[in-house]
Amino acid sequence: MPSGQERERLAALLDPATTVLLTVECQQGVVGPDSALPELAGAARSTGVLGNIARLVAAAHATRVQVMHAVAEARPDGRGANRNARLFRAAARLPVQQHTGSTAVRVAPPLEVHPEDLVVRRLHGLSPLAGTDVDALLRNLGCRTLLVTGVSANVAVPNAVFDAVNLGYTAVVPADAIAGVPVEYTSAMLRNTLALVATVTTTDDVLGCWRPPRKTFAAD
Repeated sequence: MPSGQERERLAALLDPATTVLLTVECQQGVVGPDSALPELAGAARSTGVLGNIARLVAAAHATRVQVMHAVAEARPDGRGANRNARLFRAAARLPVQQHTGSTAVRVAPPLEVHPEDLVVRRLHGLSPLAGTDVDALLRNLGCRTLLVTGVSANVAVPNAVFDAVNLGYTAVVPADAIAGVPVEYTSAMLRNTLALVATVTTTDDVLGCWRPPRKTFAAD
């Protein structure tokens, strides 16, 4: 449990006026029941990560924190897609493809997408930020802190955190709102890598920052 001083610092970082909640690849073809990556989908669901992300999204909607969903997709003809790493070549052979306009690239339940949410789609690369509209959108929104959630802790999440830091944003990562494979890799990566460049916290601590303070009444 963070100290009072740590809670105050986290609350300042997560000011709703300057914070954007980013969900990374929380799409049906990645974390849904018919995922192209069933091991990753299983990790996101069995550990409660997907449920925690849904809790954060709901709280963000309630407190007017901007929500942004980053989706990875590909054209059916593959134009513009990377082929310069084994990961991309393997993905092209998977039985479920993240094709533009398909069910696979819809944000997965239990996350809810509200009309004010931004959905940013990319056709290339490993990061939700590099070479996409995300940086410009964040700056136009007045974002100072990027709250990063989603999958995977192996590739896209650390890419998002590194890019955010390089672009001048403060990154905050709820440890129980990201997933990777194997499951134990996520905690090692958080401890040895992301903790060096981001504020690592928990879903409950973030929700505590966004929860209205309790009203106190003087005794009669």
